[in-house]
Amino acid sequence: MQDIVGPGRAVGIVGLGTVGESLLNMVVATGCPVVGVDHDPDVVTRVGQRLKRKDSDGAGESASCTLTTEITALADAGVVVEAVAEDPAAKRDVLRRLRQVCPPDTAIVTTSSSLPLFPLGTASGCPDRIVGLRMVRPPARGRCAEVVRTSVTSDETADVAERLATAIGLELAVLGQRASDFAARLVHSYLNRAVAMIAEGFASPRDIDTAMRLGCGLPSGPLELIDELGVDGVHDCLESRRRHTGEEAFRPVPLLTSMLRGNLLGRKTGQGFHGYDGRGLPGARTPDEWDRTRSPATDRPVGHVGVLGSGTMARGIAEVCATAGFRVTLVARSTDKAQSATTAIEASLVRAVRRGRITPARKGAACAALATVDDVSALFDCDLVIEAVVEDLQVKRAVFAQLGEVCRPGTILATTTSSLSVAACTAPAGRPGRTLGLHFFNPAPVMRLVELVRTPDTADHVLDVGRAFCADLGKVSVACPDRAGFIVNRLLFPYLADAVRLLDDAALDVEALDTAVQRGFGHPMGPFALLDVIGLDVSLAILERLHAEFPEAGCEPPAVLGELVSGGHLGRKTGRGLRRA
Repeated sequence: MQDIVGPGRAVGIVGLGTVGESLLNMVVATGCPVVGVDHDPDVVTRVGQRLKRKDSDGAGESASCTLTTEITALADAGVVVEAVAEDPAAKRDVLRRLRQVCPPDTAIVTTSSSLPLFPLGTASGCPDRIVGLRMVRPPARGRCAEVVRTSVTSDETADVAERLATAIGLELAVLGQRASDFAARLVHSYLNRAVAMIAEGFASPRDIDTAMRLGCGLPSGPLELIDELGVDGVHDCLESRRRHTGEEAFRPVPLLTSMLRGNLLGRKTGQGFHGYDGRGLPGARTPDEWDRTRSPATDRPVGHVGVLGSGTMARGIAEVCATAGFRVTLVARSTDKAQSATTAIEASLVRAVRRGRITPARKGAACAALATVDDVSALFDCDLVIEAVVEDLQVKRAVFAQLGEVCRPGTILATTTSSLSVAACTAPAGRPGRTLGLHFFNPAPVMRLVELVRTPDTADHVLDVGRAFCADLGKVSVACPDRAGFIVNRLLFPYLADAVRLLDDAALDVEALDTAVQRGFGHPMGPFALLDVIGLDVSLAILERLHAEFPEAGCEPPAVLGELVSGGHLGRKTGRGLRRA
């Protein structure tokens, strides 16, 4: 690092908010001297206390770090990173002061993610020494950043910024200003919707975050991400976007404003949607630990599981249950379909052994525990019956009418519906207190999440049994009410619809936006690639159901989506969608 800043010189960080403190810690980890500056003495004290805790844990080198409120402490810095709030006036003021304080060979790096770089450089009075370090989320080792230069940025300044970013562990990437801005726009409206779900009491912060991490493969849930970005930063970005676009989707949910006023800003203050210890780490048990905890009264309440259906989801659920040690009866529509289900499940278990996921002995036990039949009366003595037939309300209602007649009074009945009303599906069974939704994700043997859906009539004990059953399967359950989309689809599909609406902007590059979301926010794939995988027809149908129940929540299907579906552009399955196949 010293070959970057020069012998005896330090790296300076101005602004010790979420981004600045993260950069400070990354520089400290290299052993290079660093000077952190913030105008707020309380922030300086708080950051210093966290550094001391890390040092006492052997996780920091705070002896190489100086923290102060005085910008003049940067008089000998070799490179300075400006990381103050995303406010043009504040950034211009800091950059001008840095030009006055720092030597003429000091490179000045601004972390602005949305403001034009050239005017900032011009306002500083030293545009050749100004370079941008664009990040769409707070920095951490292995995360992406883009070094952005203007037409007058010197080669030496750009080189210093690139070497600094590499030295502290950032991965250099080309994200693009427009693509980065579009990506941040999508994510911020998604975050605002997640806060709205909390405000209406739809689900807990833990369950929402767990659902989006495990259901969509995201690196963090929306509320965890807000805590990481800072409640104040997210609130300011939403307000700024609302002023510029006039779109109500960006109006901060009042709960977010209340948290801002209460100084509940996330990791940096120790409390946001979650609690954090003095080092900024989560201070509570992890979601997995919560979900695997249960009272002794609900230990293994289910012994015999019935699965009604023989499609991909039904077979996957039967396999998971048998592998977990349950006795399983799968009911298909015919003898041939029952035999085909047995063959498919056994083949899947063979693959699981080959991949080391289960032992040969466990495979043998699972096969012995599984029975496939074509007679629904075989479900009479089941403790739990899971319906996994086609996603059609009338078909499901007919199935539950049959189950209500066949199953003993104590049997719990569950539907795997992903988008229909659980109460509407199960009502014909005539036992409202003993019904619930168990929304498994596909493929069931692999995906760890189950959405545990409670109707207004579901008994507490039945919900407890459902939660314990999921834990026995090795799954993580999240509780939510019986509303369209449950947690995952209610958050995911408005986000995807927002992406489609961006197609109206001539500046949008579909592939560039997908890359920015993937590399900048760590999503497994961008919104357009994901739409093609899900299927545009499936996405349209889900959005129509969501819009019917939540007409003011941004769920209205974009017109272009309907046009694509009408034209046979359904995504990967037809080789024609939003991206090239």
